[in-house]
Amino acid sequence: MPELPEVETVRRGLEQQTSGFKVAKVAVHRNRAIASPPDPEAFCWALTGCRLGTWSRRGKYLYAVLQREDAAAGHWGVHLRMTGQFLWIDADAANPSPPPCSHTRVQFWNEQGQELRFIDTRSFGQMWWVPPGEPIETVMTGLKRLGPEPFSGAFNASYLQQKLKGSSRPIKNALLDQALVAGVGNIYADESLFAAGIQPHTPSGRLTKNQLDTLCTALVQVLEVSIGAGGTTFSDFRDLTGTNGNYGGVALVYRRGGEPCRTCGTPIRREKLGGRSSHWCPTCQQ
Repeated sequence: MPELPEVETVRRGLEQQTSGFKVAKVAVHRNRAIASPPDPEAFCWALTGCRLGTWSRRGKYLYAVLQREDAAAGHWGVHLRMTGQFLWIDADAANPSPPPCSHTRVQFWNEQGQELRFIDTRSFGQMWWVPPGEPIETVMTGLKRLGPEPFSGAFNASYLQQKLKGSSRPIKNALLDQALVAGVGNIYADESLFAAGIQPHTPSGRLTKNQLDTLCTALVQVLEVSIGAGGTTFSDFRDLTGTNGNYGGVALVYRRGGEPCRTCGTPIRREKLGGRSSHWCPTCQQ
């Protein structure tokens, strides 16, 4: 599943490519891609004629401001889930869009023939139209359950210490809890724990405030590096131009089970925690 850096990479691409994009036509090829409104035709009607404004990210969710003429037209929300991706096609009358592939779920065109295509192999991705004046989280209800953003001032050692007090849950599992911190997934939980020198199965309630402070700093640094590299591609993730993310090539532990640690040479261990693979160095992480 795309994590915070991948979703942020998509947000930046959408911001760059679709600023001022006026939706002339929408085609929905898989009804379940539209979470709200229940009728996909109503979704098409709501977005047709709208101009896209600023794109925002909250955790792994994306949403854009919609304008119709000079009036607010609500928001367009998206969650990529496991394999969702946007593809920008800079087509015109002389160079029309190529035919959609079998995994194309939704297509958006402007009057010039340029196209934004949503492709989703496993079909878990979802879209919402939030009517004007409606709080976004009342329609995109998953937003209500999110913890603070890692880059926000609310995410710090004191916050983690309060939330994790007395918990026996492994710190790796805690980091994957979107109610604790928004946007972190398996890749960056492993990488940040390595950078902080903390074993993934350490009971989260036993970590000292100094350790939590180190972890907060490590997580932010790892996320910043990955965003700068365009995210991580191990299977499906691509940006709007179809380009792979580059962070995977420099990952220190994730998907490197059995390989020598880049820092000390000890073989990286891989084990299951809460049903998810965890990768760590038994020498560098104590």
